[in-house]
Amino acid sequence: MTRKEIFINSAFTDNAVWKQILGICSSLAVTNLMMNSLIMGLGVTFALALSCLTVSIIREYTPRSVRMIAQTLIMAAYVIMVDIMLKAFLPDVSKQLGPYVGLIITNCILMGRLEAFASKNPPLDSVIDGIGAGLGYTMVLLVISFVRELFGFGTLFGFKIFGSWWTNWSIMVMAPSAFFLLALLIWFVNNKYYKVV
Repeated sequence: MTRKEIFINSAFTDNAVWKQILGICSSLAVTNLMMNSLIMGLGVTFALALSCLTVSIIREYTPRSVRMIAQTLIMAAYVIMVDIMLKAFLPDVSKQLGPYVGLIITNCILMGRLEAFASKNPPLDSVIDGIGAGLGYTMVLLVISFVRELFGFGTLFGFKIFGSWWTNWSIMVMAPSAFFLLALLIWFVNNKYYKVV
C-alpha cells in the first residue's frame, strides 16, 4: 500500500467513527461548538500521530506481554502534553472541553490504530496512518458541530450567521441532537444507494 493509500484508507475508507463506530463518546461530547471540535480533533491527531511514531519505533523491542500497557503509557504522555498546551495557550477552550481532553487516552481510535497498524509497520507509514485517522475523526466532529452550532446558536466558530429573525433550536445544544446527527451521518455514509466512500 502506498502512503497516499494509507492516508485515504485511515481518513475516509476505513474511518474509525463512521465505519468502525469507535470514539463516539467524545464525538458526541464536544460537538456543540465548532471551535471545541476543531481543537479536540487536532489534539487527537497530534497525540495519535506521535503515539503511532513512538510505538512503531519501539515495536521490535517491546515484549508482547507488556505491549498494551506500554502503548497506553505512550498515549498518556502525549495526551498530557496536549492538555498542558491547551491550559497554557487556550485556557477558555481547555475549560470548555473539561475532562474530555484527558479521556483521549481511553479513545478506542488511538488504541485501535496503535495495535492494528503502528505495532506492525515502519515509523513513517505509521505517522501517516495516525494523521489520517486523526483528521478523519476531526472531519466527523466538524460536520456534526457545524449543524449543531449553526442551528443551536446561529453561529459558526463564534461568528453570527443568522440575524435577530432566527430562533435558536435548543435541542441542537443538547446531547440527544449529537446522537441523532451522528446516526444520520453514519447512515448516509454507509447507505448503499448514496455511497460516499
